[in-house]
Amino acid sequence: MPGKLTTIGFDADDTLWQNEQFFRLTEKHFAALLADHGEEAHISARLLEAEKRNLAIYGFGIKGFTLSMIETAIEVTEGRVPGSTIAEILAAGRDMLGHPVEALPHARDTVEKLAGAYHLVLITKGDLFDQERKLAASGLGDLFDAVEIVSDKSAATYTRIFGRHGDPRASMMIGNSLKSDVVPAIEAGSWGVYVPHELTWVFEHVEPPVEAPRFRQLVDLGELPALIESIDKSG
Repeated sequence: MPGKLTTIGFDADDTLWQNEQFFRLTEKHFAALLADHGEEAHISARLLEAEKRNLAIYGFGIKGFTLSMIETAIEVTEGRVPGSTIAEILAAGRDMLGHPVEALPHARDTVEKLAGAYHLVLITKGDLFDQERKLAASGLGDLFDAVEIVSDKSAATYTRIFGRHGDPRASMMIGNSLKSDVVPAIEAGSWGVYVPHELTWVFEHVEPPVEAPRFRQLVDLGELPALIESIDKSG
């Protein structure tokens, strides 16, 4: 087994920069548009049902979210949703695709510290154009050795990506989603580091794999360099 880490993978949304807050704000606006057809909690629940149904068709990201909002609007109004409401939903989706990129605390400093010493890979899912836009706007793009925009994150995904960029056993994945970033990376033989975000989509919630030897949880990204150093020394 390799003694030291060689490859470090980072999730993007809500790990390096804010993302979920824009979905939450848009969802509240969407519920307000349909207030005559149900309480906010009811509209949100119907939207979540549509999102889950559509993941296999549209994938993750803003475009799929927008289509799910339109589908939900049609359903809860029994097909009577006005064209003006559809137009507002589409406008909300476009606004999300242009939202500013707000880096999370310690994101830049941490990535800069690790760049050059490790093979850094950004591993993210979602809309291709949107993720590329956010990476460019973040100013972090040049610090990564590779960028992998995937349709989903599974153990097979990490085995393939870390195998291509090194060795899964000598790799680490950092992210805010236990379901997408941490658990499948550990299943692939890598380290999985959980950095919680105050807002995480309910679909991404699973129990922390606290018994897994390669699971770690940090308060924020500022703690990551020390963790990596300790793992390297112990190896």
